[in-house]
Amino acid sequence: MRFPDKCIPVKYDYNSYGGELRKLYKKSSYIRQSDMEYFGYTGKVLDINLNSGTVKKKDLNQELTVKYLGGIGFNAEILYRELSPGTDPLGPDNILVFSTGPLVGSSIPTSCRTEASALSPATGLFGTSNSGNYWGGELKYAGYDSLIIRGKAEEPVYILINDGAVKIIPAHHLWGKDAWETIKIIQDEIDDINIQVAVIGQAGENLVRFASIENGPYDAWARTGLGAVMGSKNLKAVAVRGTGPVKVARPGDFAKTLEATRKAIFSSPFYAPFEKFGTMLITIPYHKFGILPGRNFQGGTPDNWMETRTRKQLHGLTKRGISCMSCPIACAHWVEVKEGRYAGLEMKDMEVTPVIGFGAGCDIQGLPAIAALSGECQRYGLDMVSASACVAFAMEMYQKGYVTENDLGFKLPWGDEDGTLKLLEMLALRKGIGNILAEGTRLASGKFPGTESFAIHIKGLEYILADPRGRWSTWTLGCITNIRGGDHLRTRNPVENLKHNENPLPYRTEKFGLDDYFYDHLDMPGDIKKAVFDNVTRDVNIPLMSKWSEDLISVYNALGMCIRPPVLHTVGPTLFSRMFSALTGIDITAEQIAKAGERIWNTIKLFNLKQGEKPEQSDYPDRFYSEGLKTPLGDKKLDRDAVSATLSEYYLARGWDPRTGVPSPQKLRELNIIT
Repeated sequence: MRFPDKCIPVKYDYNSYGGELRKLYKKSSYIRQSDMEYFGYTGKVLDINLNSGTVKKKDLNQELTVKYLGGIGFNAEILYRELSPGTDPLGPDNILVFSTGPLVGSSIPTSCRTEASALSPATGLFGTSNSGNYWGGELKYAGYDSLIIRGKAEEPVYILINDGAVKIIPAHHLWGKDAWETIKIIQDEIDDINIQVAVIGQAGENLVRFASIENGPYDAWARTGLGAVMGSKNLKAVAVRGTGPVKVARPGDFAKTLEATRKAIFSSPFYAPFEKFGTMLITIPYHKFGILPGRNFQGGTPDNWMETRTRKQLHGLTKRGISCMSCPIACAHWVEVKEGRYAGLEMKDMEVTPVIGFGAGCDIQGLPAIAALSGECQRYGLDMVSASACVAFAMEMYQKGYVTENDLGFKLPWGDEDGTLKLLEMLALRKGIGNILAEGTRLASGKFPGTESFAIHIKGLEYILADPRGRWSTWTLGCITNIRGGDHLRTRNPVENLKHNENPLPYRTEKFGLDDYFYDHLDMPGDIKKAVFDNVTRDVNIPLMSKWSEDLISVYNALGMCIRPPVLHTVGPTLFSRMFSALTGIDITAEQIAKAGERIWNTIKLFNLKQGEKPEQSDYPDRFYSEGLKTPLGDKKLDRDAVSATLSEYYLARGWDPRTGVPSPQKLRELNIIT
């Protein structure tokens, strides 16, 4: 690797590093102080202030390793402690934090996930997103468990980290370029094709409130607008390369745990279908249940869905899977379009999020077109969930006459590929109506009186996955209890079935419907398992499972593992405690692991309350209560009183006030959270 000639002078805080800083770039002589003290972790936090150009290399607070584990846990603790109420999400006082988990960079299957967090420009609450690929591993190999970015640079810059060498480099030549172009230019100018780059496109530069941080060309920290936070700091990219090891405290025990984890994942009945189809598995059952967000949640069964937008069409577009670091599943697909309008398009794609978002929400009828739209989002740096939801919102406004062809400059009927491509560009560049939609559906609907009822968001974050009117489950309840808003990736029943769609007790339970293998192999403490599952029918208590799964997924996002179903179903606190103890040499029980997940969730809830979250925000859009949805089981809409009662049960399960959702003093003492 070579370094650009022009760099902004970096000021190192020698005292925070704990000794004389070794000469930059001589990696062979660079020895981390923490090598004698930490296993699994690097023991270092890189803290960069873009205002002053100061770089601090601080020791990791070892107490946090057991209390918050890493990843989202570290981020939650830092942001809760340091961000004041009323902080402007797009101001210089906001803090952007990237943290790996202790498992990241090791050979544990799927241990590649990195959490990025800040105060969200989309919601004004805890903004956070999780991504895999290789970036987090490189940050760990470079010697850092966390990267904290503060302030705002006077001019566009990017950060270059090469083991102990940290440079802040002018990025005028990159500003205005899309994410893919930027990655290529950085790789060329430092002569390293393998360097991993976290980057924003034009959407982040233009402070689109749902801009993503792209993680290489095809992955992203997509949700909650973290790309806009980077853009507000004049930060175009963070490029990372590392050569250090991840040290293992007990190699023999670690090898046994590694083998046990691999066997658990490979033995899951979810493994083979997920390895073949990835997240596209749900495209057929969601259509069968009638719960797709068709035309902005106006209908759950789009026309021609089965013939155009399901896993059945994958065989004509892809022949191989793509995996992240340490992953034996390879759930993503390498897409090659051979014919038609998009012939020649090649990229990693066909994840269910854009397929449901664009394919159902906007009624785009064809996987090649959806792949092209995904590519545009990746280039501009747009969260595909929010982007597709904003396009669907605009299409419904066009359908109902709130906007016209004269307002837009083009027609925008349902399923229009050209109109969608044009609108994505307008969003990213904040042109015309795109300048309004770039604020997200919550704020945009305020500019068009009468449209609030079909601006589909929760807490300001757009929602697109499954219509709760047609399928009430742990997953759908989790979309209103979610600490980041309208999203489906922080709550998930580890043994969710896609064969049945009944609630034996309305709003309280969902049908288990799987065989004994799933139940017997679920890594869940016995007392919790008895409470969550009915002793006879094994029907699932939704409020209790929601609480459990939120805590469990918090552990995943703290340790750095993926939540894909073969893993989520088989790996829980017992295996996690074995992994953590063998890797780090810090003995921890399964109970302590689970308690850390609960502590993380409660800390983020406190952060949200501190930033002004109100109880009424934990609710669905009015459309789900006021308009019926046609499903195979008849017309359905949500019962507001029943939803409220179920939410209260969930709050009680958490030890929170059943009316307001505020954690009780007793719960905070139990979790040792200092307010």
